[in-house]
Amino acid sequence: MNYLKSHWQLIALSMLVFGLWSTPVMIPLKILVVFLHEVSHGLAAVLTGGKVESITLSTAQGGLTTTRGGSVFAILSAGYIGSLLIGVVIMVIALRTHADRALMAALGVATLLITAVYMREAFPMAFGLGTGFLMLAMARFLSRDANDMVLRLIGLTSMIYVPYDIFSDTIQRAGLRSDAFMLAENFGGATQMWGVIWLGISAVVIFAGLRWGLGEASNIQFGKGSDASQSDL
Repeated sequence: MNYLKSHWQLIALSMLVFGLWSTPVMIPLKILVVFLHEVSHGLAAVLTGGKVESITLSTAQGGLTTTRGGSVFAILSAGYIGSLLIGVVIMVIALRTHADRALMAALGVATLLITAVYMREAFPMAFGLGTGFLMLAMARFLSRDANDMVLRLIGLTSMIYVPYDIFSDTIQRAGLRSDAFMLAENFGGATQMWGVIWLGISAVVIFAGLRWGLGEASNIQFGKGSDASQSDL
């Protein structure tokens, strides 16, 4: 009972995300997680000596990152796990620090830069520019607590969407030409095997993130000043 009282806001937010999961309300957040997925592919390419040629997104919650050079294994592996790590880091920073506005502004700037450099088609450019400027506006005009809540929503959506997407793409629809399918083509094993490995890693990352991030209490103390929240740092 004390746990529910100490974390009721986060529990309620999780229930809200699950309740709205199949509605159009969640589509922008799902596409944002796909964006993080594609960015993770690109980061893996750059960090292993390659380069990013382009990034694109679709209204059907799909995406494609075209890279040149780098480690194929790292690039293919980075999409799901990388986007999940980004989501967990966003969640932990929101829960454990007061840097909500700074993080939101940094995400906005990064989104705008990636859009300007790597996106060429109308929809991904519109989504990237719209999301980037919206993040900057929230960082500038909304309270720290409001930014905190939005960051928690982004983090939660990633933590829910990534495992679901791994299961759907690699186990439920193993014949789909997914990252795991291409990893199996290049390095052996079955698509389902890579999917199970990624699901296991995802579970560990989510558990570790929540265990470290939640602390004794995670509720935002609205009404006690715009910069007041229960946080350990």
